[in-house]
Amino acid sequence: MIDEINSFITYLQEVKHTAKNTEVSYHRDLIQMAGFMEKMGITHVEKVTKTSLNSYILYLEKEGKAASTISRELASIKAFFHYELREGRIRRDPAEFIKAPKVEKKAPVVLSVDQVSALLAQPSGQTPKEIRDKAMLALLYATGIRVSELIGIQMEDINMNIGFLVCRDGERERTIPFGRSAKAALEEYLEHARNDLLRGKGSDYFFVNCTGGAMSRQGFWKIIKYYGEKAGIEEDITPHTLRHSFAAHLIARGADMRAVQTILGHSDMATTQMYAAYRED
Repeated sequence: MIDEINSFITYLQEVKHTAKNTEVSYHRDLIQMAGFMEKMGITHVEKVTKTSLNSYILYLEKEGKAASTISRELASIKAFFHYELREGRIRRDPAEFIKAPKVEKKAPVVLSVDQVSALLAQPSGQTPKEIRDKAMLALLYATGIRVSELIGIQMEDINMNIGFLVCRDGERERTIPFGRSAKAALEEYLEHARNDLLRGKGSDYFFVNCTGGAMSRQGFWKIIKYYGEKAGIEEDITPHTLRHSFAAHLIARGADMRAVQTILGHSDMATTQMYAAYRED
């Protein structure tokens, strides 16, 4: 079954041109499913049945997996078996009629403009690390990019003269402008912090950690948690909170919904529309 999974991932890469994060997620989900099937004595894709897949879904539920996680894994499984059926490797799709558990959609946490201002003001800018943190927070809120995109920015991706950055995901890319406030924070970082953090090393990454290496998602998660607590923000904020807030504030101020969708990189307008319920006080 592993060979079929690898073939499917190659199809996603070369034909569908899916995002790298999507490919990694699909591969992880399918390898986990294949491991479960192997324990049941099922090693060939054509031997997988609706019953065995339902057993796997039940196993995930007993393991305490969230409904949203199970739904995502089932989406990976459905896509895989649909591909196998189309390629003629199986005669019947065992995942076709399996239903995902109902996921209760939660409204995204959106900070008020005052809360965002308080958060962005927390890094004092007295040390190279705090100068970097201030620049990262400012750019995140100014552009609404994902954290994975933020930490993956290369030096060549940012145009400081005009004030825009290019986000690349596989073969897809989008250009996002940023304002004077973010530009000033980035200039301060480049002039007074980045070289100190690099410590003589070279790096193509725009943002680097305290030893000159690449930033991590976990590292930035800790940064935003720290400054959120320091700002007295009671909401449970994550790196995605600034993305949510950016989108909600733009729409509340009358920005075109489709323009916001393009900036955020949403493939589905419905994802963007959920921010329309936010209203500034």
